[in-house]
Amino acid sequence: MPKIKKEEKKKKPEEGRFQLLRGFRDVLPPEEKFFLLLEKKVSNLAKDYGFGRIRLPILEEAVLFARSVGKDTDIVEKEMFTFVDQNETTVTLRPEATASIARAYIEHGMLNWPQPVKLFYIEPMFRREKPQSGRYRQFYQFGFEFLGTAEPVIDAQLISIANKIFSELNLRESVSIEVNSLGCKNCREEYKQELLNFLKPKKKLLCEDCKKRMQKNPLRVLDCKEPSCQAVLADAPVLLDWLCDECKDHFMKVLEFLDQLEIIYNLNPRLIRGLDYYNKTVFEIWPTEKTGSQTALAGGGRYDSLIETLGGRATPAIGFSGGVERIISLLKQKGIEPRETGQAKVYLAQIGVQAKTKAIKLLEKFHNEGIIVAENLSKDNLKAQLEQANRLKVRYTLILGQKEVLDGTILIREMEGGVQEIVDYEKAVQEIKKKLSKT
Repeated sequence: MPKIKKEEKKKKPEEGRFQLLRGFRDVLPPEEKFFLLLEKKVSNLAKDYGFGRIRLPILEEAVLFARSVGKDTDIVEKEMFTFVDQNETTVTLRPEATASIARAYIEHGMLNWPQPVKLFYIEPMFRREKPQSGRYRQFYQFGFEFLGTAEPVIDAQLISIANKIFSELNLRESVSIEVNSLGCKNCREEYKQELLNFLKPKKKLLCEDCKKRMQKNPLRVLDCKEPSCQAVLADAPVLLDWLCDECKDHFMKVLEFLDQLEIIYNLNPRLIRGLDYYNKTVFEIWPTEKTGSQTALAGGGRYDSLIETLGGRATPAIGFSGGVERIISLLKQKGIEPRETGQAKVYLAQIGVQAKTKAIKLLEKFHNEGIIVAENLSKDNLKAQLEQANRLKVRYTLILGQKEVLDGTILIREMEGGVQEIVDYEKAVQEIKKKLSKT
């Protein structure tokens, strides 16, 4: 069991009282509507573009992520929730989805499916990061993956899908798309040496993390957010200048397709992404109004060697993921509220035990007809129920009291004008359907 850092020790809860673990949270109903909005947009777009949903396990063997993400990355070194289970297997709570996607592609023989295989997901991820605004240790991501194609047009199509998601959320004007190429292994190795030659005389000016990154993977220095390191990197050589002819041609075609699609993007030669499996095209989507702690809203790129690294046949692939909580945070900042769908237009009020019996049967009839009816069967006070009906802004309230039960009737009140009429209890559903069809 890992040691708990002193700053993370919490006072023991009072007897019978428990609190959330640090970095975790409950998503309550007022915020759930934002989650549902994103899930609907992502699922609809996936369907339109022919993607099939994959549901991935939360637990995987720890070595899967060490081998794919990179053992020297922050995720593997500092952030994974890893433990040994009862069978002495070292397992990890999934910190990202691409490695699991690649494992599933190999394990289920997707190489024999029509290519490219198009998958999407909406899943929780787990990273033991320092909790702060917009960052949780359990967080949600959605993602789109093309597996089995190296065509540059697919890179552009994937960026187009990401662009469309933000457009449909009315956030396109609030974000920028950053694009770069990391080249292939060969041209990247030449650039790494050039970057090292540039950094060595300036090593003393770099932060401690970047001094270590120089030894393990100099490219990671480019991703450092420390002001001192950013100042050093201002004059650093640019990877795009070191691309081989094949990588340069691939990237130029991607940009040409993006131009044809009239997608506005920024060419960012410092963009590298944080995981070892990326090559060639990479991209990120950032808020245009950046704050000090702000991170990318979405990002992805090619991972043409990953499936082979994990034991499969060489298979080119590309994908991207979006941070659900981060996008929700931006929606709130911009005052964008999800439209209320399936809102009740009818309220059913009841008074007394006999009325409750009739009311609960009537609710089932409305449900069977697809009509949403609000109610509160736990209340008996008519005034309180009418106040709730007003707050919900329903068009009609059905009132069922002792007299109505005895008479076999029900009262329908038009909430805006206060006009009331008595109808036969058995005809209540048809009367409401008729009234709603006229409005």
